[in-house]
Amino acid sequence: MHTQTYNVKGMHCASCSSVIEKTFKKIEGVHSAEVNYGTEKAKVSFDPSKINPHDLSKHIEPLGYSLDVPVTAEEMGMSADEHAAHLGLNQSKKEKLAEVADMKTKVLSAIPLAIFAAFIMGWDILAEYGILSTMSYTLKEFFHHLLPIFATYILFVVGKPYLLGFYRFLRYGKANMDTLIGIGTVAAFLYSFVVSAFEDVLRPFINVDYQYYDVTIVVITFIALGKYLEARSKIKTGDAIEKLLNLQAKTALVIRNGEEVEVSVNDVKHGDFIIVKPGAKIPVDGVITEGSSFVDESMVTGEPMPAQKKIDDNVVSGTLNTSGSFTFRATKVGSETLLAQIIKMVEDAQGSKAPIQALADKISSVFVPIVLVIAFLTLGVWLIVGSPYLGFSQALSFGLVSFVGILVIACPCALGLATPTAIIVGVGKGAKEGILIKDAATLEKLHKVNTVVVDKTGTITKGKPTLVDIQNISNLKDDELVSILASLERKSEHPIAHAIVNYAQEKNIPLSDISDFEGIQGKGLKGTIKGIEYFVGNAKLINDLKISFDVGKLNEFTSQGKTPVILATKDSALGFVMVADEIKPESKQAVADLHKLGIKVVMLTGDDEKAAKYMASLVDIDDVIAHVLPQDKLEKIKELQSQGRVVAMAGDGVNDAPALAQADVGIAMGTGTDVAIESAGITLLGGDISKLVKAIKLSKITMRGIKQNLFWAFIYNIVGIPLAAGAFYPIFGWLLNPVFAGFAMAMSSVSVVSNSLRIKSKRL
Repeated sequence: MHTQTYNVKGMHCASCSSVIEKTFKKIEGVHSAEVNYGTEKAKVSFDPSKINPHDLSKHIEPLGYSLDVPVTAEEMGMSADEHAAHLGLNQSKKEKLAEVADMKTKVLSAIPLAIFAAFIMGWDILAEYGILSTMSYTLKEFFHHLLPIFATYILFVVGKPYLLGFYRFLRYGKANMDTLIGIGTVAAFLYSFVVSAFEDVLRPFINVDYQYYDVTIVVITFIALGKYLEARSKIKTGDAIEKLLNLQAKTALVIRNGEEVEVSVNDVKHGDFIIVKPGAKIPVDGVITEGSSFVDESMVTGEPMPAQKKIDDNVVSGTLNTSGSFTFRATKVGSETLLAQIIKMVEDAQGSKAPIQALADKISSVFVPIVLVIAFLTLGVWLIVGSPYLGFSQALSFGLVSFVGILVIACPCALGLATPTAIIVGVGKGAKEGILIKDAATLEKLHKVNTVVVDKTGTITKGKPTLVDIQNISNLKDDELVSILASLERKSEHPIAHAIVNYAQEKNIPLSDISDFEGIQGKGLKGTIKGIEYFVGNAKLINDLKISFDVGKLNEFTSQGKTPVILATKDSALGFVMVADEIKPESKQAVADLHKLGIKVVMLTGDDEKAAKYMASLVDIDDVIAHVLPQDKLEKIKELQSQGRVVAMAGDGVNDAPALAQADVGIAMGTGTDVAIESAGITLLGGDISKLVKAIKLSKITMRGIKQNLFWAFIYNIVGIPLAAGAFYPIFGWLLNPVFAGFAMAMSSVSVVSNSLRIKSKRL
């Protein structure tokens, strides 16, 4: 059995995935199929001896979809690198951008026509009540000759997806929102066309003054606008993978036959010896055989401080060498590297299908046939029952008016707008609060979250080392102690050194000139200031100097996740400063607010366990898991989900990307990496975790608005359909004028939009 993931072209609504999935599962040779609307990908397991990808695509092409089936490099006459570039995400992104641009063009062309149609509709309704004077014959004829032209363009160009929805229903019995829109608008258009084309013939039988071109125009324009806004929000779906791929080094400096040779990273083999110079990316995974350096591994560990690397230490592809040069032996290449595995995990997590189906689409599958049955039964009842009492002509007139009235009033404009309008307002309010929401599905899922998993560095903490404490055990003033430290550390590129120098600059502490500066590998540095030789470094350096020093206090600080930097002369220790990644001031309150909402908070970090637990205790986090690698974070998310928990993951590093993608809701801190941000469904600008609480509240308010909208949309149909059918005619003599059917449909939309706009005024 062969399993492959393909890009799907032509998907434009949530139920498209269901249609494609069911079609694939019916094909002989297909074992399983999983179609994800969010990523527009299909994961298919099939028997290659019975079916091939091109045949899979042919099965869905009549439905308006297709698979993007790649051909081999050999078939295209390309190298492996050229083929990879050809199949790259940039190409896919270009296609998506072109598709969204086309949607924008159609929507912009439709909006003026919808405004014009709404104007005519409003004039007709107001004239019916005598509020406005009736249009002059010339003006009415002019306007009502334009409307069919406008409606034809809107229906067959802008409304093509909804016609396809109508076709799917007729051909395959698959009903969704597109089906409802298609049936309603086509019925309104065809009725209007027949009436206008055969006006003189039909006038003796029915009232030919009522036409519904304006209904076709307005409904399709509204829905198309919502689809465009949704598509625009989804355009960055694949950017996470793209940015991960950009982390990979393109070339490697390999030693072959005693010479340094620059080769493509794809040509690196197991056992190759690779030279890494300062500022270079590490191309593959391996073990250092010569030299030492500090390597920025924040993309893997999430920790801001570069790790010291020496002989026999492991290095990881995609990480950045900061200072020294070293040689390492390649142990993992290609798809074996940790970065490649992270990319694979993100792809798998993004491509997995969320068990979510739009409520409106579920209801529509039952609603459509019911409405059609009611419409045809109504026509039949009018002809059979009404003819003896009213005469055939009058019964036919009433029957046709009722038939079209039902389809018009049941046209799901309100139902179609119920969700997107609330989502649009909710997302807009979130943006004003510094909460960026990628798509509607994320906002929908967020209100169900009962477990929040957070990274430590950059999420709970600031993600930047700072000087947090000064311990002076000499006769020097604190400022003098810091001045000496900063003067020496100014020569170093280490982040800890930057923290000390930044502190001195913030406090306006003057720095001194240094002579005889020298780095002491793995221990610190030394230099002379005003004739005195000073040493700066860790406890190992002090031990080498054989200086008496109480390390008890150092251990206490170290257990709290702080890094000590000691200042000494040849004879004695003068003091030390502590550098640490501080807790964000808003973290404690944010965790407390999450607890109030009944949400459990779990910390996952690559940091030391003691340090992590200490940090967690400061903000009252429920559970801590330390020393975790990216795959461990991912597995923990899966474990929580298997327990029935709805999990939100908040993080800021590349190491968090797989877990962010796997979580029911991924939340990126805006101060983090682009990869984390693109892997997540929600981004908190400024890295303020307190906004997570607001995001959850916003989701609850928005979902409440959607449910209210759906309720009123259905109440409108429950009342409107019997009225349009003439159910009250025998009792009260009520028969819904088709003009009122159009008006009622418009008012239902207005009520839904108005209710959605109320979300703006809600406090978070």
